[in-house]
Amino acid sequence: MKINHLSIFFFIALTVPALALAHTGDGAHNGFLHGFSHPFSGLDHVLAMVAVGLWAAQLQGRAIWLMPLVFVAVMGLGGLLGMVTLPVILAEHGIMLSLLVLGTLLAWRKHLPLGIGIGLIALFALSHGYAHGSEMPPDISLLTYAAGFMLATLLLHLVGIGLALWFRNQSRIVWIRFGGIMIAGYGGFLTIQSVAG
Repeated sequence: MKINHLSIFFFIALTVPALALAHTGDGAHNGFLHGFSHPFSGLDHVLAMVAVGLWAAQLQGRAIWLMPLVFVAVMGLGGLLGMVTLPVILAEHGIMLSLLVLGTLLAWRKHLPLGIGIGLIALFALSHGYAHGSEMPPDISLLTYAAGFMLATLLLHLVGIGLALWFRNQSRIVWIRFGGIMIAGYGGFLTIQSVAG
């Protein structure tokens, strides 16, 4: 019973501050706040970050900490590429693909070899990082902005891990699979919208 209450507290503690900061608007020209709020500004980013945490927890073992850390590190590199406007082909398509693939892996409860999983995560992180970096306002600090969006991303990964552990503890793994279907479905919707537009 203690574990259940701790899990619920863990989820609420991570989610409430994030939701509060998601509506900071464009008024505050602060690098850290802009960076921190940016991952919450689009449902595609939020779902992908939570999906990484869900999948890492599903894989268990060292993947539970390795996947989020690799994602955040490579996303930082992608962000740098976006900030200096080096061309990265199809970054937006990489974001949509991350939703489709991660959602499908969650829905089917697929456990890929760790090396392949890390490669996928790194590819998706590069796309997300480029999107964050390319949208950085020009009048704020690169380092504080990057620190903000990397911290927010890590918190979203932890929300995914917390949810996965809570569902597993409640013997409700089916909700993780359902979440995967919803994430993949949203990725498919964005893909169709992109092709149609």
